[in-house]
Amino acid sequence: MPDQKNDNSIDVSDENIHWKQDISYGDYLDLDKLLAAQNLRSSSHDEMMFIIIHQATELWMKLCIHELSQAMKEIEEGNLGPAMKMIARIARIQEQMIQSWSILSTMTPKDYLGFRDSLGQSSGFQSYQYRIIEFSLGNKNAALIKAHQDHPNRYNAVKAALHAPSIYDLTLQLLAEHGFDIPRSCVDRDWSEPYCANQKVEDAWRIIYKDNEAHWQLYEWAEKLVDLEHRFQSWRFAHMKTVERIIGYRRGTGGTKGVEYLKKALDLKFFPELWSVRTNL
Repeated sequence: MPDQKNDNSIDVSDENIHWKQDISYGDYLDLDKLLAAQNLRSSSHDEMMFIIIHQATELWMKLCIHELSQAMKEIEEGNLGPAMKMIARIARIQEQMIQSWSILSTMTPKDYLGFRDSLGQSSGFQSYQYRIIEFSLGNKNAALIKAHQDHPNRYNAVKAALHAPSIYDLTLQLLAEHGFDIPRSCVDRDWSEPYCANQKVEDAWRIIYKDNEAHWQLYEWAEKLVDLEHRFQSWRFAHMKTVERIIGYRRGTGGTKGVEYLKKALDLKFFPELWSVRTNL
């Protein structure tokens, strides 16, 4: 019987395949360095998964910062269209970050205790990229930059985010430029201080929401911000429940109160009037 050709085979003799490249796939992505960055400190099987999940999360956060920074520049220039596209991309990134907790939750308490001591005092609380994102969204707390004081580059990056206007500060400035009655104390203040909700700001959002056709772009932008915060809180919630599932109410490795600390974070709001206005429409 004659040999039958596998129609699914790939003809690697194709002259268009470049076997020698000026830059290879691995070189472009710097894969040797990336794949050598998983330095296990124990013999526990699950430590590899733990490290990769957190490294991947840091890469996603790097992209979030990249998109968020540009979106804020676009807002400053009054370009809401491009900013909305970037915020929509962050929402998709957040979906990936939320999903990562379901992978981590496959680890049992015993699995985690097999390498927990190897972590020392390291903790997600010390993630400087996470802190930049939080500050950029508006959750300002000057005390939290102390965790990075031994690393000048990280410290300066976090400090810069602390003293810069948040995406919500820029949004309120935009509302003022559109003629809404936004108090000066909301648009010209010490950016390192936490933002406090203001009734006049809620009144402005109420006008936008009640007559969304007349203020469609601002209305659409408001909903993009709500979606951004909703997903961020979903990520926080998934984080809290995963930690609770694995270590219960044990203290965190970095000295935080673990689940108790994470639960308190769920009460924080980046864009308070965008939530309160829903009750009062």
